Amino acid sequence: MTLKSYLAAGATALALSAGSVSAQALVYCSEGSPEGFDPALYTAGTTFDASSHPIYNRLTEFKVGTTEVIPGLAESWEVSDDGMTVTFKLRQGVKFHSNDNFTPTRDFNADDVIFSFDRQGNEENAYHTVSGGTWEYYGGMSMPDLVKSIEKIDDYTVQFNLSRPEAPFIANMAMDFASIVSAEYADAMMEAGTPEMVNQAPIGTGPFTFQAYQKDAVIRYVRNDDYWGDPAKVEALIFAITPDASVRYQKVQAGECHVMAYPNPADIADMQSNEDIVVMEQEGLNVGYLAYNTTVAPYDNPKVRKALNMAIDKQAIIDVVFQGSGQIAKNPIPPTMWSYNDAIEDDAFDPEAAKAALEAEGVTDLKMKIWAMPVQRPYNPNARRMAELMQADFAKIGVEVEIVSYEWGEYLSRSRELDRDGAILLGWTGDNGDPDNFLAVLLGCDGRENSNRAQWCHQPFEDLIQQAKVLPTQEERQPLYEEAQVIFKEQAPWATIAHSVVYMPMRPEVDGYVVHPLGGHIFNQVGLSN
Repeated sequence: MTLKSYLAAGATALALSAGSVSAQALVYCSEGSPEGFDPALYTAGTTFDASSHPIYNRLTEFKVGTTEVIPGLAESWEVSDDGMTVTFKLRQGVKFHSNDNFTPTRDFNADDVIFSFDRQGNEENAYHTVSGGTWEYYGGMSMPDLVKSIEKIDDYTVQFNLSRPEAPFIANMAMDFASIVSAEYADAMMEAGTPEMVNQAPIGTGPFTFQAYQKDAVIRYVRNDDYWGDPAKVEALIFAITPDASVRYQKVQAGECHVMAYPNPADIADMQSNEDIVVMEQEGLNVGYLAYNTTVAPYDNPKVRKALNMAIDKQAIIDVVFQGSGQIAKNPIPPTMWSYNDAIEDDAFDPEAAKAALEAEGVTDLKMKIWAMPVQRPYNPNARRMAELMQADFAKIGVEVEIVSYEWGEYLSRSRELDRDGAILLGWTGDNGDPDNFLAVLLGCDGRENSNRAQWCHQPFEDLIQQAKVLPTQEERQPLYEEAQVIFKEQAPWATIAHSVVYMPMRPEVDGYVVHPLGGHIFNQVGLSN
C-alpha cells in the first residue's frame, strides 16, 4: 500500500510512502475519525487529538505530561478575594491561521475569548445552534449557571463574573472545550452563508495549521511558523486513520507510522520485546463503565441496577479484555486521583444473589441492549468482547442481551437520548486532574442528555458535588467527594468496570514524546532523530 500526501508548506511537498516516512513529517496512526474540528461541540478524545491539541490554544494550558496549569493565551490571571471574579490578561501579538477562504485582519484579542464562550452559553448567539450546538462540556459543567457575564475591559483584558466561587475554574479553562476560536472568522463564514466551516475548516492559534481531511483516511497539518510559543519540531503532522489496532501495529513496524494509539493488550509483550519498537506506559487517569439509562424502567430502580452489577464477572473482563493491563474499578474516579474513597467495598460477583434480587423486584424475562463502542480506548480496548462477556454473564441470571453498535459519532449522539434503551459501554479520561471533572460532568444533573449518559440526577449526590466545587481547598472538598462516592455506590447508575494502564508504542526515532496523564496525544514537542 502506498499513501501519498502532498502538503503545502510554502512551496514544499511532502510525501509518505509505504515502508518509509519523510523526515519532515510525523505520522500518527490514530484509531478513528474526529466528529468535527470544533472541540467545544464534542467530548471524544479522538476529536480532541485532531482539533484542540494541534490547532487551538486556550487561556490556560496543561504542561504536557502533567496536570500543572500554565499560562496559554492568557499571560496571567487574578482571582478576586471572594472568588467571584476572574480577570485574564491576554497575550499580545498572537496570530490566527488562514485558509483559502479567510485571512485574518487582526491578532487574537478579547473579542475572540468572549465569542468562544458566549456562543456556548447564550441561546441568542447566532452560532449557538450551528453544527448541532450540543456544547456538552459547557452544559455538563454547569457553566451556564456559573458564568453570569464576560466583560471586555480592554482589547487584552477579559473579566469573567461568576455566580459562585469555582475551585477548578482556572484548570477548567485549560480543557478542550475552552479552546479559543476566531470571532472574525466566524463572522466571515456567517456572512458567506457557511457557518459550519468553523467546524469543518478550523482556524486557530495553535502549533499546526489544518490543511485537509479525508474522512476515515487521513488528516494533514503543517507547522504554524507564526506560532506564538515554541514552534513544532516537525514540518508536517499526518493522522493516518487506522481503526484496527493490529493494522496500526503493522504500520509502525513497517515504518509507515511513527506513533500509534491504543494497542491490543495481547500485543504488548511482543512490542516490548521488539527492538524496533519503544513502548511507553503510564497509569491512566481513567475509568471504564457500563451506564444504565436510569430514566427507563426497570433501570430506574437502583435495586435492579445493583442486581445487574452483581452478575458481572469483572475479573474475567480484566483477564480477557485487558490481558492484565487493567484493574477492577469500584469507584467512578481512578485510584490515582485525590479524594478516592478506598474504604468503599465493590459489588460482589454473585450470580445467584443477582438473580434473586431481580426476582424480588418483580423483574423476570428481562431483555436489554448493551451498546458496544466501535473504537478502542485504554479504559476499554475491546468493547465488543466486553459486551459479549457481559451478555454471557447476564444470560446466567435470565437476562437476554442484544449487543448494538454504531459509527462513533452516531454512537455518541444516540447515546445522549433520554429514552435510550439499555446500558452503554463508555469511559472517561480526566481532563484536569480534579474529581469534579468525573463526578459533576459524568454524574451531575446538568450533564443529563449530554455527558451524563446514565441520565442520572440524584439530589443528595448533586448537593454534595455542588457544595464541594465552591470550597477553596482540597482538604475541605475531599470529605464531600468521599461521601458522594458512597452515594454513587449505593445508587449504582453505572457498573464500574476498570481502570487501565496506558501504553504508547512508537518507533525509536521518535524524540520528545510524553505520555499525557489527561489522555491526549500531543505532538508539538515531538521530533524525529533522523
